[in-house]
Amino acid sequence: MSAKPAWVKRIESRPDVLAGKPCIRGTRVSVEAILDTLGVTGAVRATAEQYPRITEDDVRAALTYAADALRDDDLEFLAPG
Repeated sequence: MSAKPAWVKRIESRPDVLAGKPCIRGTRVSVEAILDTLGVTGAVRATAEQYPRITEDDVRAALTYAADALRDDDLEFLAPG
């Protein structure tokens, strides 16, 4: 069994939060919103500053999650539990 990627500790998908969109754990800040903001700011720090409840490491986790999602659309380990 391969090790889970580091973003697993930071990204979650719950049906009761933003209709199941991947979010930073414990927030309603979606990976999608982070990527949109990063596209405008162009910087991890500036993106994190737009969302008071997230960190630069959360932004990096969102990027890694997105890369993994593009590589492999079977991300079943996002389910709670």
